[in-house]
Amino acid sequence: MTRYTVVWHEKAKDQLAQLWINAANRGAITQAADKIDRYLAMDANLKGLPIEGNLRYLTISPLHTLFVVSEPDRLVKVLVITLQE
Repeated sequence: MTRYTVVWHEKAKDQLAQLWINAANRGAITQAADKIDRYLAMDANLKGLPIEGNLRYLTISPLHTLFVVSEPDRLVKVLVITLQE
């Protein structure tokens, strides 16, 4: 089991904030974002679906996220957050 540090790009933080503001169920957005942090903190290189290179895609309802994994740095960067449709 390998631990990773999870950081959020400013754009992803802004997207999450906007989703939370507009949400009918803010608790669901908060819980999903927290789960993304916890889920990607362990073995992130094995999580989600690979898209291209280090770019990966993950859905934790009601959120979709794009993230990159830097294995040498043990770093995950959340790039984009959108609402699951």
